[in-house]
Amino acid sequence: MSVLSRRLAIAATVLIAWSVRPAPAQAEAGPRELAVQAQNPLPSLISVPIQNNFNFRYGPRQGLQDGLNFQPIVPAAVSTNFNIITRAVVPLIFNPSMTHEISAVAGLGDIQITPFLSPAPTGPWVWGIGPVIQLPTHSSRTLGNDNLGLGPSAAVLRWEPGSPWVLGGIAYTAWSLGTSPSAASYSIGYLQPLLTYVFEDGLYVTSSPILKADWLAAAGRQILLPLGGGVGKILHLGKVPMSVELSAYYNVAKRDYDADWQLRLQIQFLFSK
Repeated sequence: MSVLSRRLAIAATVLIAWSVRPAPAQAEAGPRELAVQAQNPLPSLISVPIQNNFNFRYGPRQGLQDGLNFQPIVPAAVSTNFNIITRAVVPLIFNPSMTHEISAVAGLGDIQITPFLSPAPTGPWVWGIGPVIQLPTHSSRTLGNDNLGLGPSAAVLRWEPGSPWVLGGIAYTAWSLGTSPSAASYSIGYLQPLLTYVFEDGLYVTSSPILKADWLAAAGRQILLPLGGGVGKILHLGKVPMSVELSAYYNVAKRDYDADWQLRLQIQFLFSK
């Protein structure tokens, strides 16, 4: 990791730590409300998803790629009217052998940090905007890009108390800033829509595919478009509520070397602020 990467990673850690501050106590939520918070990209609780993505038939040799994402989301009130909700994605990646010259590798990928500025909710809508910062923290050259990345991000959720339906999503685009002249430029897009039906006991059925775009790729090879869904359930580990979710997605459109389909397993812990 370069000196710049280390400094950026330290700054990101300080930002997350600063966000973990006391906030007004909240009434205990029921199973449906907890399931909604687990789906919410801008939750009022501290949310810690641990998501593992098994990508089948990946790369030219049709191997198995595995990605484990640690994705803490920390809300903090900065005034009576606004919150800062900091989302981080820390990826641990295993790439199978791609060619005779490129062997299998496992390690840390590029960390992403997004501090969302979000108005205090006053109705069924919750939304936030902020920058997405991609840090060149990868431990191997095939697991990331040496350029720092920056771009806009937005998230939204709509839920009426008592309703079983949850709608929302998160999106961003990021561009390389040319901090490493020897690294390739990138222009990437990300969209994760959300449609969930939540039962009163905390069981839910959801579809939340992750669409990705590589805008610098050749025409017809820029978009990853998965379709699918899964099921989840609110459980408790002692007094700590947690969501366990299993879903599967088939990629109907792919970029170069993308997998044919994905199995996603997520365990998510929810903590009061």
